[in-house]
Amino acid sequence: MEHEYDAGAYDVAVVGAGHAGIEAGLASARLGCSTLVFTINLDAVGNCPCNPSIGGTAKGHLVREIDALGGEMGRTTDKCFLQSRMLNLGKGPAVHSLRCQIDRRKYSETMKHVLELQDNLYLKQAEVVDLRHAADGKLWELVTRMGAVYTVKAVVLATGTFLGGRVYIGEVSYESGPDGMFPAAFLSEPLRKLNLRLRRFKTGTPARALRSSIDFSDLEVQKGDDPVVPFSYDTLEPGKNREVCHVSWTNDRTKEVILKNIGRSPLYSGHIKGIGPRYCPSIEDKIMRFQDKPRHQLFIEPCGLHTEEMYLQGMSSSLPEEVQLQFYHTIKGLEHVQIMRCAYAIEYDCVDPQQMAATLEFRSQPGLYGAGQFNGSSGYEEAAAQGIVAGINAALKVQGREPMILDRASSYIGTLVDDLVTKGVTDPYRMMTSRSEYRLVLRQDNADERLTSIGRKLGLIGDARWARFQKKEEQKAAEFKRAQKTVMPPSKALNALLVSHETSPVTTGVRLADLLKRPQINYQILTSVDTDRPDYPDDVFENVEIELKYEGYIKRQKADIAEMRRLEGRLLPQELDYTTITGLRSEAQEKLNKVQPSNIGQASRISGVSPADVSVLLIWLTKEKN
Repeated sequence: MEHEYDAGAYDVAVVGAGHAGIEAGLASARLGCSTLVFTINLDAVGNCPCNPSIGGTAKGHLVREIDALGGEMGRTTDKCFLQSRMLNLGKGPAVHSLRCQIDRRKYSETMKHVLELQDNLYLKQAEVVDLRHAADGKLWELVTRMGAVYTVKAVVLATGTFLGGRVYIGEVSYESGPDGMFPAAFLSEPLRKLNLRLRRFKTGTPARALRSSIDFSDLEVQKGDDPVVPFSYDTLEPGKNREVCHVSWTNDRTKEVILKNIGRSPLYSGHIKGIGPRYCPSIEDKIMRFQDKPRHQLFIEPCGLHTEEMYLQGMSSSLPEEVQLQFYHTIKGLEHVQIMRCAYAIEYDCVDPQQMAATLEFRSQPGLYGAGQFNGSSGYEEAAAQGIVAGINAALKVQGREPMILDRASSYIGTLVDDLVTKGVTDPYRMMTSRSEYRLVLRQDNADERLTSIGRKLGLIGDARWARFQKKEEQKAAEFKRAQKTVMPPSKALNALLVSHETSPVTTGVRLADLLKRPQINYQILTSVDTDRPDYPDDVFENVEIELKYEGYIKRQKADIAEMRRLEGRLLPQELDYTTITGLRSEAQEKLNKVQPSNIGQASRISGVSPADVSVLLIWLTKEKN
């Protein structure tokens, strides 16, 4: 830049104030670091440019874990939700996941206010156009488009879909961020100069429609759950559901319109080069990939209490605007729909996350961290999870403290980070329960049990929250002990309950714990005969019941975890040249040199590293130690 000026010094700078940037900035500031958070537009803090919802399958687990560490997403969701539902209740507890429809404008305004009120945090509307090392080589300088130069000790890049953003709608294409915002047009080049490997990904979003133009009369209604279960452990009085959603389906006419115009989709014409999300495809992608499927589901969801915009979930598209109108009009309830914002695809720059350590710090650039879609993930919840990890570790590095590393057995957050930095990504990464081999232990109901003590040790969990957590843990221990010791004598009332729920009656005394292990029986069913039950919160009984029912499986997973942690304890040297280790296959040498795993456990999860290669590494380590 021709004209630059010194704009001051801070401990940590966060580039971006989406879901990743918010958690990174708050974590850093709450740990005592002076933290500067940049956003291209202050009105877009915490924006939800795609689905106006938080949570969902596996994503709900992430929100609970963020909250257990002391993050903000769960608290704000509880203040701004329109409808709350627990998904997958027909399946086992490992996959139960909370999802909330939110008022997207209220969510954004609430998050912005939280940032504005946070001590040590400075929120700034500015586009960062350059990132470089300071003269001493230890500090970082960020330069804005206005020529302001900020000097910091650590940087978290959380650029979302803004970095080199380009929107596609049919044959129309232009530089843009999401929701018509300015893109971050200049920052990619400085990152390349830092030798960061960039790639091009793509995502999309459906149209928004005018509520009054939709015919809801013959659509399936989807109501929220009652009572409402909150996301945050700080929410003591959850609100009530205030909106419903509706379900509709595509049909043969929808398919016909899309296939007739598929050549005008930039996805199929070759104009879009970025790789799109595998698990959230556009409607034209669904039609092309699943041509035998007669119909596809869509959800009509409210965007807020004070707007008439409705979100057409499941119908993202990059087809031309007039084609979108045609295929929307073929769908039941949308025959006369008026589109307020048409669907679009957006391409953006992101990095190869295998350049990072488990702290989300770039191995080649100390003090530089990445989080969110910048790291090749998709989704608000995945972004926020990485944001809190990057923000915590940036602050800890500035303070000279030990980093926070969450392993796969501790959390879905640990699984997410390990997948990114160890396995890498070929398309936008989405968290799913199937990604965790320890999902029966990593349930959403015990996120506080797994992570609150870590948040407390860091300094992100206050005294009141900690006291409530300790009380709950005492209640769980007491109830588990009571269930093991309490013997229920045979009685007409007990046997009538058991028979009515299709399980065998008892002729001798039976422990309460053994009754609860029966698949058909739960605490609620036994209320009338369990007369000595203490007055504990419902979530205490929920946790105890799950632990009893799945006791054997949980013990088995904990044994697997112990073995995994044994391998994680076998540390590998950093910056090791694996081509010097005799016996490793050439593919393994190449992959190990790229990832630079910190331990044997991480090395074993790298694609292309076989069990035989792991054995070679263990033998090599033993020789080195001797």
